[in-house]
Amino acid sequence: MGPLTVHAGEGAVVRVGGRRQRNVLAALLMARNRVVSVDSLIDVVWPGGAPATARNQIAICVAGLRKAFSEQVGVTDLITTAHPGYILNSRGHYIDASDFEERVQQARDQVRAGQTAVACELINDALSLWRGPAFDGLDAERLMEEAERLASVRLSAYEDYAELQLKLGRHRTLIPELAAHVHEYPLREQARAHLVLAHYRAGRRADALAVFREGRELMVRELGIEPGPALQALHKLVLQDSPTLTPPPTNPAPAQQAGIPTQLPVQSASFTGRADVLRRLDRMLDEQLGHSPLSVGVISGVSGVGKTALAVHWANQVVSCFPDGQFYVDLRGFHEEEPASASAVLDQFLRGLGVQTAQIPADTGERAALYRSLLGGRRVLIILDNARDAEQVRPLLPGNGRCCVLITSRQPMTDLLGDYAVIQVPLQVMSPSEAESLLAEIAGAERIAVHPEATTHLAALCDRLPLALRIAGARLAAKPYWSVPDLVRRLRNQRRRLDELSLGDRGIRAGFRLSYRELSPLARRLYRLVGLQPMPTFAGWVASSLLASDSDRAEVLIEELLEAQLLEVASIDAVLGVRYRCPDLLRVFAWERACDEESEEERAAALKRVHAAYLQLADAAHQREYGGDGPFEYGAPLLRPLQKGLVESLVKDPLAWLESERTALIGVIGQAAAADDSAAAWGLTVNASTLFEAHNYLEDWRSCATASLAAAERTGDLRGRATMLRSMGMLAIYQRQYKEAASWLDRSLPLFESMEAPHGLALTLRNLALCRRFSGDLAEAGRLTRRSLAGFRTAGDLAGESHALGLLAQIELESGNVVEGATLSTDAIAKSRAAGSHRGEAQNSYRLAEALMLQGDYLAAEQVCFEALALIDSDSDRLGEGHVLRGIGEARWRRGAPSAALLVLQQSLEAAEVVTDGYLGARARTDLACARLLLGSGDTVEMLETAREAFAGLGAHAWEERAARLLRLAQRLQTEPDMDPPTPQELARTVDG
Repeated sequence: MGPLTVHAGEGAVVRVGGRRQRNVLAALLMARNRVVSVDSLIDVVWPGGAPATARNQIAICVAGLRKAFSEQVGVTDLITTAHPGYILNSRGHYIDASDFEERVQQARDQVRAGQTAVACELINDALSLWRGPAFDGLDAERLMEEAERLASVRLSAYEDYAELQLKLGRHRTLIPELAAHVHEYPLREQARAHLVLAHYRAGRRADALAVFREGRELMVRELGIEPGPALQALHKLVLQDSPTLTPPPTNPAPAQQAGIPTQLPVQSASFTGRADVLRRLDRMLDEQLGHSPLSVGVISGVSGVGKTALAVHWANQVVSCFPDGQFYVDLRGFHEEEPASASAVLDQFLRGLGVQTAQIPADTGERAALYRSLLGGRRVLIILDNARDAEQVRPLLPGNGRCCVLITSRQPMTDLLGDYAVIQVPLQVMSPSEAESLLAEIAGAERIAVHPEATTHLAALCDRLPLALRIAGARLAAKPYWSVPDLVRRLRNQRRRLDELSLGDRGIRAGFRLSYRELSPLARRLYRLVGLQPMPTFAGWVASSLLASDSDRAEVLIEELLEAQLLEVASIDAVLGVRYRCPDLLRVFAWERACDEESEEERAAALKRVHAAYLQLADAAHQREYGGDGPFEYGAPLLRPLQKGLVESLVKDPLAWLESERTALIGVIGQAAAADDSAAAWGLTVNASTLFEAHNYLEDWRSCATASLAAAERTGDLRGRATMLRSMGMLAIYQRQYKEAASWLDRSLPLFESMEAPHGLALTLRNLALCRRFSGDLAEAGRLTRRSLAGFRTAGDLAGESHALGLLAQIELESGNVVEGATLSTDAIAKSRAAGSHRGEAQNSYRLAEALMLQGDYLAAEQVCFEALALIDSDSDRLGEGHVLRGIGEARWRRGAPSAALLVLQQSLEAAEVVTDGYLGARARTDLACARLLLGSGDTVEMLETAREAFAGLGAHAWEERAARLLRLAQRLQTEPDMDPPTPQELARTVDG
């Protein structure tokens, strides 16, 4: 707002280059925080045609801007590359245009709340930000369009400011600046009306009439038109010395005049929230929005979301902006009755405009033409409620930009885009606070406040859908002996919920039924089957599995459900695609339809198809993350309903796919287990454990394994039972509960030994070896590990073989066979690489580093740890990262660099706390204490006590003894201040015993 300038710190000006760079920067500022394509930037810089080198020159401009910000200010992330262009990231930076528009919107909110003085101050602050014409000095066509838009908003804001000043009784001080404004913009009728009123209230009746007369003469001479009805009405009131011109306590709607329709319904007394949506609707009041002749707002959303209530509330708030009338009609687009015809609605509107019955044409086209003619030049608000589609509303749209049309529909009316300046307002459910406020408004604030948690739950059971919330609130209000928890208990029953939220033929179910009725037969079936799903969101391939159809057909049906507002887009991922959500009440309705219209066999078959598809994907994700190509033993051939290309694209990043489907996987496992589909339940659980382990989702792991084990036991599934017993054992190992783990694994082992399952047996033997090793029985641990190694080789599992070699290396190191341990670690690394298991390679590299430390080669150990660190994805394997960082820290203090060890050891401790791994945390504290002891720090006693207690609780007796030795040394150093700190060699002997 003014010449384009960039300031840093205390007013220092940043030099941003010549005209091209300034145009590029201005274009990025216009679309701040959104991607601006290179093609768009080319259009800004060369609107008349670009040279062949345009793309390179844009890149040079952006590079120059980045260099300027980096060198002059030290900011390197203001402009970032994002296909197909660039983004200006405004977070943390100030932009005057944003500030201006935000303050204007805040002022309008304050006006709506009755805070006139606050609103006046906000607009005054906003106007003070202007330093001259926006983008002054730049001449790009698109920048000039934005400058014109901002100038239009500025003029409207000033006129709002003048109106507020008049409300506050400041007419005398307003006259000089308002007179100057009218002189500069003599055709602005609103400003001229404010000046007429200011003069009149200041006792200058003659001046008021002169201002009107000058404006009228100018309009007749230059435009050939008379002033609008609002200004003429004000002139008449001045001539009459009307008492209505005295300052009112509030801003009233204009007095009704003959031929002026006032058809708005009464707004709801309990309307709550929606401030952000109301601000979006306020944009329709800007006079030249989008340079289109007519402003149209479309409020779209599912049945019961509050579209009509919002439209009526906003219309009643802005009624004074439309002095020539307000129309309202219910078009019955989604209703049991026939939709209202355009001819009937035009008849109603023409009568509202004062047209006599005999003068209303019979032909619909002629009625529409007369309607548009009568609206010419008028400021009329038209509410078209419950519209079916764009064709129903087109004949009802006026032809000029002084009118404003607000449409409510379950459809977004995309057919109107391009022809009109359409403001899309997709209405979502209420926020939690808005929902609770609405319940309090209807049922009583004190009653709601008594049970805050139950109120939150009640709002969630109502999907925070306004209609459902109103019905729930009304039920509470009608039954004072019910508490909020009473109603929650009734709604929690899925079979009764829609009954509780329906009033006879009205309510939630009735609205949903009308939308469902309009669907095609296949879309209705997909919607029904979606209601059977246990997951809150789902991917498109789930829909094709439910229907046993191809993905293209499923996508078409999903789009139909989206347009009907029965589904919504939950998230969009560039790699994993779109996820969809069926809101809870809509899902309950879909479940009801499935129970009524699908046989039990059809429902079961659809779910089995989805379970099979999930198992195919989960198996592929596990194999890719685990490494190697060893087949997993399911006991029956794995069904593969999804195309290989789709599977490969989804699990390209296996942990990312598993994370995106985590909640869905848990739901599907629970559903399969409850239905005694034990093979799907335990198969999904064992594959999902890859995610549960990597991200420390231990409760998810336990609940899935427990449910799957119960299903396997009920159905007599021996393989499933053995696998889930082993999974429970592995979970206990991960939690460092080795005695519990051994009890699970001891039950699993004989089951695997009794059947032909070499791979399952090898995994169980390896896990049992881990338990024996941790309890100190290294000989038995080594025997079990060698048995598991043979089993992995028989099964052809390279990744499993590498894990067994690594465990055997660890056992040899702890047995004092350092050379053998180092050799086995090297073999394990090679086998991991052959299997393509980066995680296994990192783990085995860590063991090699331990061997090198035991040999005293600390620099080599540190280097190997860094190589392992490069193999680890810190986002998906914080535990592995924590262990390797601890190894680096240990190598550093052992080689006499304790200061360099502190940071990595602290990072290791933080990783342990993130994944709640007590063993890693105790090891990291032990090494941190060692580094601090070498530095002469005396604050290690508490740290070592914590570590020793953790080792004791885990049953890690060898490390408990090491921590105890270090603790005694720390206590001596604390009580004997003259005692010298130990050397690295002395400290290492204390640790190693």
